[in-house]
Formats: sequence, C-alpha cells, structure tokens
Amino acid sequence: MNKYLGVAIILLILFSCKREVKPKLDVSNINVDVKVERFEKKFFSSSNNTLSSLKDEFPFLFPAYTPDSIWLAKINNKDERALFNKSQEVFGDFQLEKTLLADLFKHIKYYHANFKEPKIITLITSVDYKSKVVYADSLLFIGLDLYLGEESEFYYDFPKYISRNFNRTQLIVDVSKEIGLKYFNPTIKRQFIDVLIDEGKKMYLLDCYLPDVSNFNKIGYLKDQLQWAENNESEIWKFFIENELLYSSDSKLNARFIDEAPFSKFFIDIDKESPGRIGVWLGWQIVKSYMKNNNVTLQQLLETEAIEIFKKSKYKPKK
Repeated sequence: MNKYLGVAIILLILFSCKREVKPKLDVSNINVDVKVERFEKKFFSSSNNTLSSLKDEFPFLFPAYTPDSIWLAKINNKDERALFNKSQEVFGDFQLEKTLLADLFKHIKYYHANFKEPKIITLITSVDYKSKVVYADSLLFIGLDLYLGEESEFYYDFPKYISRNFNRTQLIVDVSKEIGLKYFNPTIKRQFIDVLIDEGKKMYLLDCYLPDVSNFNKIGYLKDQLQWAENNESEIWKFFIENELLYSSDSKLNARFIDEAPFSKFFIDIDKESPGRIGVWLGWQIVKSYMKNNNVTLQQLLETEAIEIFKKSKYKPKK
C-alpha cells in the first residue's frame, strides 16, 4: 500500500502546479526500449571472489590504476552501504522511473528522430552532486544517492539551495537536461542577452521533453520562488533594462543571475526575497514569447541566433 501511495505522490508533484496548456502530443506509437542496469546492486553484493567478473562486465566504471582493495573497502564501508540501503528503500524496483524515462525518450524521439535511447546504469556516487546524471550517447549514468529527499541526513553538509533539488522528482528533469545538451549549440557569448537566450532555449527543451512536469520542478524552484518570479516579472525586466544589462559583456553577471545561488544579486533590498538563477527564468520567458509569436519548429529555434530571437519575441512582461 505504501509503495502505491509513494508513486501517487510522486506523480502528483510532477504533474501538478499552474502551467501553460499546450496541445498534448500523441507519442503512443513511438517505440522505445528502456534498459536499466542496477550496477549498485551488483557492486554492493560483490566480494573478493566475484569482483573481477563485475569489472569485466563494467570496465568503464573501474579505472585500471585503482586496486581491488579500494573497491572492497568501498563495498564494506558503513557510510557507503548506508547510501546504498537508503537508495534501495527510496527507489525499490525503479519501475516508476522506467515509466517516466520511457515517456521522456518518446518525446525526445518525436523531436529528434535520430535519438537512440541510451542504456541506463544506476549507481552510488558517494554524493558527487556535480555528477548526478552523466550522458554519453549510448550510456546514461544516474547517481541514485543524489535523489534521496532533501531532508535526508546524507545532505546535512549541503546548503539548502542545492539540497532542495536532491529529490526523487528531480531525477527525470536532470536526465532531460543532460540529454538536451546534445541538441543544443551554445551561442558565442558576447553580450548578456546571448546568455539569457541560451538558458531560455535549454529550458524550452524541457518544456518540449517534459510537457507534464511542473514549471517549478523544471527550473528547480520552490513553489513560492516561482510565484515570486511571476509576481515580479515586470520589475525584474525594468531592472535589467534600466541598468543596461542586456547588451553588457560583464562576465560577473553570470554569477549574479545565472549560476546556482541562494538568491539573485540585484544589490538592492529584494535580493533576499528573490530565487537564484533569475536570469535563467527570464530567458525562458523570452524564448516562450518568441515561440508563441513565431511559427517555427524546435529545431529552428535551436539554430536561431539569440539577438534575432530577442527582437522577434515581442516579449512584454506581465504587470
């Protein structure tokens, strides 16, 4: 009963929240094959006698210069085993994730016919949050220990603005982001508007790949942070215009408005109220306005220069 309740809660969180109504794509006839290798299960059930066969099966996960003693120590380390045990408790048979990944792969294949679904390998990363998901064409690595729930004891050393996205609901978003980078060609960043539009393109890819996922989930905000951005959209835009940020080449603007941070840095009173990465959110709104006001495909969007997108977006913030 608890298992089914957990699935229902995850789906409710993913698919609820105020979002734009878009025509529902019919991807039911798109065939995908979701193959999952639970490497962490095989690893933590290994011993001195069976480790060599596991290394033969997954040579890319065992650097040649690392002695077996290191791997055996990891297998028997109480903290590592605690991470493993908790991941099994949270994810179980991984069936919910397989369902979500299948739907994601179908949407990606709808937009990119040459997409070949990768083999998924789940593992424990020793809480390496910069490697939550790694995509390498035919392989997709997912560190389950980065999605155990933001209140997990394993994340006490992380600042809240980072650990708040260490939730099971964020896994499908992170996978989508990583795969999306394959189809994204970054602009040569001369001005801040280039950065904003590039970030907006990345977010729009998530809109296409994950049409049923909430906006706050996609950008990694809390609900009230997304509400703050929506409520203050015109003031954010006014600040950017009045301070002539759009055509600035100041690289420090990335740290203020693009990079992960507890809040954005306007250097005025509203800073502590704002969510971080507000430039990402703003770029997203500009790109959505462009797609609404121009009859172009996703592929055409990805190939269009940032300045053209901005000029043709007819972006006008809500007041």
